[in-house]
Amino acid sequence: MVIKNANYITSCVERSFYPEPKLPEFIFFGRSNVGKSSLINALTNRKNLAYTSSKPGKTLTLNFYLINDSFYFIDAPGYGYAKKDIQTKLNFGKMIEDYLKNKDYLKYAFLVIDSKIGLTEDDCLMFNFLVDKGVVPIVIATKVDKLNQKETNLSLNKITKTFENTSFDVEVYFVSSVSKKGLLQVLDKIEDALN
Repeated sequence: MVIKNANYITSCVERSFYPEPKLPEFIFFGRSNVGKSSLINALTNRKNLAYTSSKPGKTLTLNFYLINDSFYFIDAPGYGYAKKDIQTKLNFGKMIEDYLKNKDYLKYAFLVIDSKIGLTEDDCLMFNFLVDKGVVPIVIATKVDKLNQKETNLSLNKITKTFENTSFDVEVYFVSSVSKKGLLQVLDKIEDALN
């Protein structure tokens, strides 16, 4: 798939403010500062489409980006940032629950993790939350450029072992926003969902 154009559309927390027209959606979840925005920028080949920050917890809304005038990427707020107050965490939960109530347009939910750190407890909680809501997450492990092949294999084995008791096969993609490794495979997956 070639992404020819990508535009920021809106940021919102409630369904009544979601953009029109309704189009296929791909949402990106992940811990604060895991690299979701950098991944979206890399997939769209844009430097500053999605806002990136060195400070975790900056994204507080669902950010919609219109891709090729035919589908949306959605950058969800990061989870697991310890300094977030209780109300912010509750608002996050309510916003995601509301989003997942109507999955008519949702094609894939990507769970973005740090390949160097591996799955955290928060990642597993989010994975299980999505499955409980009837969504099968696809795992994208970022920052693979920081790992050698042996470390990549170890990371994949750990992820696979964590999810070996699920009733479905968990798809895992190792990518790098820096070296661009693995991005084409993710784009091919997205293209398959649109056909």
